[in-house]
Parts: sequence; structure tokens; C-alpha cells
Amino acid sequence: MNNCWKRKRISEKGKKRDFMKSVLLFLVICGTTPFLSGCWDRIEITDLAIVTAATIDKKGNNQIELSVQVFIPSSISSGGGQGGSSQGGSGVTTMVRFAKGSNISDALSKLQSKLPRKIFWGHCKVFVFGEKLAMEGIQEQLDFLLRHPQPREKANVYVSKGIAKPILESLPPLENYSGEVLRELSDLHIGMLVTLQDLDEMLTGKPQAAVLPVVKILPPGKGQTKLQGIPYIVGTAVFKKDKMTGTMTEKETRGLLWLRDEMESYTVTFQPEGVKGEISLNPVTAQIKKIPQFRNNKWKLLVKVNTEGAVIQNGTNLNLSSPKMLKAAERAYQKDIEDRIYMAFLHTQDKKADILGVGKDFYRKYPKQFNKVENHWEDIFAEMEVEIDVAAHIRRQGYINKPAGLSENEVKDK
Repeated sequence: MNNCWKRKRISEKGKKRDFMKSVLLFLVICGTTPFLSGCWDRIEITDLAIVTAATIDKKGNNQIELSVQVFIPSSISSGGGQGGSSQGGSGVTTMVRFAKGSNISDALSKLQSKLPRKIFWGHCKVFVFGEKLAMEGIQEQLDFLLRHPQPREKANVYVSKGIAKPILESLPPLENYSGEVLRELSDLHIGMLVTLQDLDEMLTGKPQAAVLPVVKILPPGKGQTKLQGIPYIVGTAVFKKDKMTGTMTEKETRGLLWLRDEMESYTVTFQPEGVKGEISLNPVTAQIKKIPQFRNNKWKLLVKVNTEGAVIQNGTNLNLSSPKMLKAAERAYQKDIEDRIYMAFLHTQDKKADILGVGKDFYRKYPKQFNKVENHWEDIFAEMEVEIDVAAHIRRQGYINKPAGLSENEVKDK
């Protein structure tokens, strides 16, 4: 009987314990349910004004003008896609809105009053600084773009030739909007490819020098309107700290790409000495090494380049299947690359802007010596000796070894 009574008490305790567990589980579920119901700050996509590109220009004294290229969602359902416009309407995918302010935050608050939807930067892939603003300094604008949580650090950054806003208003025939044109050109490595993150790293690094691609609008063709001009990359802007100090041409930019080891497959055209016509190579590949040297209290940079390419056009009378003629072509190819690189390096020295990051290389190899001259490194950089060692090879002459369209008597074999 005692055993039955004990079993009964144990059973009652077990039921009570199970009941308490059930109550506790119920309270936990009830308490966490509000947190699982959704995002407290959720905003519907139909309430957003999605920015695809933005420009920042200098306007008057202590004023900037912020212009944004905003996507028009209705253009998808209405069959848009023939280019962007500042006017809206059928057949366009974007519109441009702008406002002035003392800084980007001030201009943005005024710009928001002109748009019925909340401005959203998360899909903005292109930022363009106007030339005048770039020359006066971009530090304040860069601070906003890096501090705000929405702009992407991988967004591409440019400097315009003149005022930047017309770039957003142009109507490109091949892409949906002008911001996409610039992004596609950067992906092709037509010029420098610089993101917000890259720009920040260059300006906060030891040399405090940076480069940005320069863009301008290609004039419209005959019979086209002013808005049908196409933005394209024309060179490179050089910055010391946050101010633009000069520009580099397209040819100098290609030399800069070689020096920074950012050169991707593209065509190199050169003329061998003593012959008419030119030879074009594509694709051209290269391996570049920058070797810092500090000897006898002198700073020197050795640039070693190993490059090769395949012939895609031979406009000379040289038979490249001949070892002697091939060597002559390779010497011309080597000289062309040396000239490109030297021209770019000389330009950076003239501007006293170490946009190549040479200071970092010397700091890693000679930290004690570099720390002594860090405060006037730009002067050391400007006077530094550079030696360029290029090994150039033409690996493939093509199926047609001899120049096409020439008789045997016109072809030079020796």
C-alpha cells in the first residue's frame, strides 16, 4: 500500500513539472513572437526612389549641387529602355532631379522634398565629381559617401570634364541610362577603375595621392539632339590629398596602368624603325614588378616588365616568320612599352604625387630609412631615379606569316 502511495506522489510531481514546462514554453513563444513578425524599419520597394547614378558640382560660394539619376519603375511595364532622360515620359528609364545645399546632407534634404518616394542609395553604382569641385577638394563629399550606410563601397567614382550634371541627362543609345554606360566602360578597363573604397585607401595611405578616371560627353552626331551625346573616358585626374592637381592623357593613362599592374588585354600598336606602316598586337599580357632600391643614400625604383602579344595586323612589309625581322619587331614593341611607362612615371613625378604607391613599397623594404623622409617623401619621389627593364615577345605571328596583299618582291625577309 505504501508503494502505491509513493508512486502516486511521484506521478503527481511529474505532472506538475510537465505543466510548469508547458507554461514556460508558452511564455517564451508569446514573448518572442513580436520579434519574429517582420523588420521594424521595413520599407516597400514601391515607396523608394532608387538612385542609379549621382553627380556633385560646385555652385557659387560654399554651395554644391547634388544631382541624382532616379530609376522610373513604370518604364518596365510601359516598354521603356531607349535611354534615360531628365524629362521622364514614354521610352525612358530614368529621370534627373537636383538641389543645392551647403553640403551633400543639406542638398539631400532639399532634394527629398522634390521626390514623392524615399531616396535610396543602395543601387547607386556611379558617382561623378565636377571638375571645379575636384580642384577645390572632395574630402567633405567623400566623408558623407563613406559614412552613410547605403552607398556601396564598390561604386565607381569619376571626375567630369567641366560640369558633371549633363552626364546624367544624356541619352545613350545602347544602354538604358548614362550611369550604366560609365560602369560598362570601367569594366572593360578602358581607363582607370576606381571604387569608393579604392579612393579612400589611396587618400588615407602614406603618399596621400589618388587617381580618378576623367569623363566627358561625346558630342552628338549629325541629326541628333544635344542630349544624345554619350559619356566616355578621356584620361585620368591626379589628386594630392583631396584636391585635383592635374590630368593625364589616354596614352599616359595606359602607361600608368602598366606601372600599377592593372593592365588587362588590349591592343598595342607600334612602328618598327626604318619601315613604313605599323604592327598591332592583341591580346597583350604582362607581369610587372616594382623593386625598391636604396643604395649610397639614393632612392631608386627598378621596374621589370615581361610582356607578350599576338599579331592581329601587320601593316608593314616585314615577314615576321623571319627570326631577324621578328627580333626587329620585338625591339620596337619593347621601346614602345618603355616610352609609355617612362612618360607616365615622369608625369607623376612632375605632380609630386605618388599615385603608384611606391612609398608603400619602400616602407615595407626600408622602414627605418623611409620613416626619416616620410614628411617630405613627395620631394624624394620627384627626384627619384627609375630604371625600366622590359622583356617583350611576340609569341604568335598568325596563320598568315607574310604581310597580306604584298607580292614576294615587296616583302622584307632580311
